[in-house]
Amino acid sequence: MLIHRATLLDGRTVDIRVGAQIEEVGDDLVAGPGEGVLYAGGGTVLPGLHDHHVHLRSAASALNSFFVGPPGVTTKDQLAQLLSNATPGPDGWIRAVGYYESVAGELDRTALDALVRDVPVRIQHRSGVLWMLNSEALGRVGLAEHPDGRLRSADRGWSDALQQRETDLAELGRRIAATGVTGVTDATPDLDADDMVSLLVAHRRGEFRPRPSFLAPGKKILHDDRLDLDSLSAWIADQHGDGRPVAVHCVTAAQLVVTIAALRAAGSHPRDRIEHAAVVPDENVSDLAELGVTVVTQPNFVAERGDQYLDDVPAAEHRDLWRVASLLDAAVPVALSTDMPFGHGDPWTAMRAAVYRTTPSGSILGESECVSATKALTMFLGCPDQPARPRTVEIGQPGDLCVLTEAPATALAELDAGMVAATVIGGELVYFAM
Repeated sequence: MLIHRATLLDGRTVDIRVGAQIEEVGDDLVAGPGEGVLYAGGGTVLPGLHDHHVHLRSAASALNSFFVGPPGVTTKDQLAQLLSNATPGPDGWIRAVGYYESVAGELDRTALDALVRDVPVRIQHRSGVLWMLNSEALGRVGLAEHPDGRLRSADRGWSDALQQRETDLAELGRRIAATGVTGVTDATPDLDADDMVSLLVAHRRGEFRPRPSFLAPGKKILHDDRLDLDSLSAWIADQHGDGRPVAVHCVTAAQLVVTIAALRAAGSHPRDRIEHAAVVPDENVSDLAELGVTVVTQPNFVAERGDQYLDDVPAAEHRDLWRVASLLDAAVPVALSTDMPFGHGDPWTAMRAAVYRTTPSGSILGESECVSATKALTMFLGCPDQPARPRTVEIGQPGDLCVLTEAPATALAELDAGMVAATVIGGELVYFAM
């Protein structure tokens, strides 16, 4: 494929010949016989975006799930109305996602039974780590005597008993490609070899077009009530001993402190990652810099949940939330992601959040953590295995490109997915805005 009149981020206007890799970048390139031509018209052409932390199967399932959290559902009455009117899926279940306690408190089997008794219901907490099931649902998975119906997502014992709903990877792939994303890293911690192979096969068959990468088996989720420094240190040492970097999920200050101590005890790997780093106290910024660990974070949660943070988190700790600028200033490698489906899957929304730090009500959360639009964009251009090392449009780079309708100045001012004109993966046009 030949792309005519592409403007690069540095302002140069060039033609680009792209196949599996970028083959030529120059002026007045001529299309060969039968070669497809895409006219960029001076619009910006970037390396395809990479979303560095997503959950593909959950995201595909969420396309056909009910959303039961803020801002769409904010009260118990709204939750009750939605569930009572919900049509079960082909598997006979009502599946809902995005729940948060501000809606109707802590849900358990008794509370759900009062809302829906005769149809199996399972509701996922917005954190992704917890499901709440009503009594009918508990009976279906062999847990009729479970005391409260609150089950951890990571426990495959109950989830394996479900009749798994087919997920629409093709539709998910189309939506991802429409935002200019050409690759994703699946951060689901319990992916096994069969799971990864099935996603790779879906990609190779063209069912799921973005290129998938995986963190498993070197990914671990921590829980504050089960933090064990010795165990974590031993796990990290074992992973490193097998030549694998680790990725540790840290959403609280306690989890981060224990992870830092474990990395110091076990030794670090140059591609180790901290996922989320949702809370980073001042004293831990230098720790992360000393370790050289890459932080993959999601400032989109400021835009999505910022008002709840302002209400729920003490004011003195607001500066610790979803840091970006202070990490970069301390020379911590940082990349961005969306955490789809637990965060909105639009990387451009995450970029705007990194630039403006605006909550849904218009308040500013963590103004000192704002970064430039160029920096926010660059943090979605990293390599899958080195998220903080941005790719460029040059010969020999992968043939994965994002073509925008606007020149760089306008594109950086707007940071909007609506500007994506085309997405190219391996030299093939996989999305084109009509």
